Parts: sequence; structure tokens; C-alpha cells
Amino acid sequence: LPDTLPAVSDLESSMLTIIQTFHQYSGQKSNLKKADLKELINNEMNNFIKIKENDTLDKLFADLDQNGDLEIDFKEFIALIAMVTSACNELFVPKV
Repeated sequence: LPDTLPAVSDLESSMLTIIQTFHQYSGQKSNLKKADLKELINNEMNNFIKIKENDTLDKLFADLDQNGDLEIDFKEFIALIAMVTSACNELFVPKV
């Protein structure tokens, strides 16, 4: 990402954080291996999702890995963010 950006909204800032976090854990390869995904979830999302069992990680990884290449690319990662965000919305926002 560029070093300088114009003033951004809270939502845009959150989007940039998602991008930066993905690349922090994926490194130069720009894809997450299973161990990378587990580390990211446990370090960055541990209040919203917990991965304690390898079976849980295996199932989640298989569900996210839509192209079957045994890595999670950015679009597949965004599917995880959307799922967790949607679940949090249902839990934390009272129904009217």
C-alpha cells in the first residue's frame, strides 16, 4: 500500500486493515497456507472465532479453498471475513 493516502473513512480504514493483515500473514506468496490461516485467526480474530481442534481448521480451510489449490487467496479470505462479520452482526445487533 502507498505510504500516503488521502483522509479515509472508518470503513475505508477497516478495509485497508483487512488488506494489510492478509498480506502480513501471507507474505510474498500472497496466499495463506493452513498454518498461516490458523495463526491469523488465533492472533487477529480470537474474540470472534476460535480454532482449537485441527478438524475444525481442516473443515474451515476446505470450505474456504474454493479452487482446491490448498492455499487461501485474498478472495477466499474475504469470504471468511464476510462470514464472521455476518455472524457477529446477528449476535451483536438486536433484532427490531
